[in-house]
Amino acid sequence: MALASPRIVPRPTTLLSTFIHLSVVVLWLLLFARAFFLQGVVAWSTGIAYVVYDTLLLVFVTVKTLPLIRPLPSLDPASDRRGLPSMGVIVASHNEAAVLPVTLAALLRQTHGPAQIVIADDGSTDGTAALLTGRFGLTAAPDGELSAPSALHPNLYWLRVPHGGKARALNAAITEMTTDTVMTVDADTLLDDDATYAMRAAFADQPKLVAAAGILVPVCGKTVSGRVFQWFQTYEYMRNFIARFAWMRADSLLLISGAFASFKRSALVEVGGFDPQCLVEDYELIHRLRRYSVDHGLGWDVRVVGDAQGRTDAPGTLGSFLRQRRRWFAGFLQTQYWNRDMTGNPRYGTLGMLMLPVKAIDTMQPIYGLTAFALLLAFLFGGHGTLVLSIFGVIGAKIAIDLAFYVWCIHLYRRWTGQRVGSNLGLALVAAIVEPFTFQLLRHTGALMGWLHFLRGGRVWGAQRRSGLVAHDEG
Repeated sequence: MALASPRIVPRPTTLLSTFIHLSVVVLWLLLFARAFFLQGVVAWSTGIAYVVYDTLLLVFVTVKTLPLIRPLPSLDPASDRRGLPSMGVIVASHNEAAVLPVTLAALLRQTHGPAQIVIADDGSTDGTAALLTGRFGLTAAPDGELSAPSALHPNLYWLRVPHGGKARALNAAITEMTTDTVMTVDADTLLDDDATYAMRAAFADQPKLVAAAGILVPVCGKTVSGRVFQWFQTYEYMRNFIARFAWMRADSLLLISGAFASFKRSALVEVGGFDPQCLVEDYELIHRLRRYSVDHGLGWDVRVVGDAQGRTDAPGTLGSFLRQRRRWFAGFLQTQYWNRDMTGNPRYGTLGMLMLPVKAIDTMQPIYGLTAFALLLAFLFGGHGTLVLSIFGVIGAKIAIDLAFYVWCIHLYRRWTGQRVGSNLGLALVAAIVEPFTFQLLRHTGALMGWLHFLRGGRVWGAQRRSGLVAHDEG
């Protein structure tokens, strides 16, 4: 029986939600206008507001991540005798024959591995069929039906569906699976050998857990641009996962990347699965799970699992990076708009009263950032030397705060995950200094493109070329 995919329509907004969202826009207009009427550093009020807001978020994350200072209990798959929930893995794949071998090899190596691995083949027209039949011993079944198990790997299955997008392929697989939990893994994501075990252990320990994020490390191509983008994104991902831990402790975690995420299957069925209308179906789903939990008094939990780790292909060129960030931000705006009634709504606790108002500010944060940079350039080339020196004093203080936060995140990330990736403090110092004038502006530019994509009603993802994780012959 197919999932009844949700038909999402914008909910009626509340007066408080309207006030919060409009206030962010009106404040930007007022601060921008100050640049033309005030003297001194306050003329750069847009930039000061941007710096203050970002610093407050860093303080929040720092306070909420203090528990990571203490050693966390480690998992030992060899001695674990608990009854772990069964897990199935879905690999949604459209024309991913180049990376599927390495992805599947990692899944087939898993400790306490999945009972089912389903390749949700979303109408591939490349060499996927030849790869799955010739190398992995699978036989195609009619569209929409799960194949027989692989002749070589008894837990490996193939599900072919007409090309309709990732969300529809995932939903088709969910209906065919029989496990307690399901994990979604992108075809360009390579899991560590004990990743599925760590996820199963998390669900065993937390009966109310319905969605969990794993830790991902970005991998780009070996070109010069790929190395530069990997450098910046390594620190970005590290900070983001530390921030997810902070929001998890505030019972407000919303971002569960579908590239490596696990869910209680019954909860997915109850809310109708993934939404094919949304550009970021994984992010939208968490809003729906949380809304359903509050509506029915279920107390569902969403967490990030530090012991579940993997690597994922990340954009290594300017074009692919901007396309990715355009889609991410347009999907974020879609989801914020569809769920705007939750913003400032005490019914949803900290999520409604803190997290979603923060997200309302985030809708305009890239505009604030780009405006602040444009004003800085205008002052710099307009002969306002004294003003520019004052502004750079503010920027210098913010860079010092960012560096301290980089060091904090590196320390906590190593204790939490055991990884030493990005632990070079010299490179962290350089990244903290140059990021505000380089990578941060690119992120904001991608977000601005996302605004335009959202306002035009765009629904196309855009093709991404894989360059980081290259499929090697696993024998």
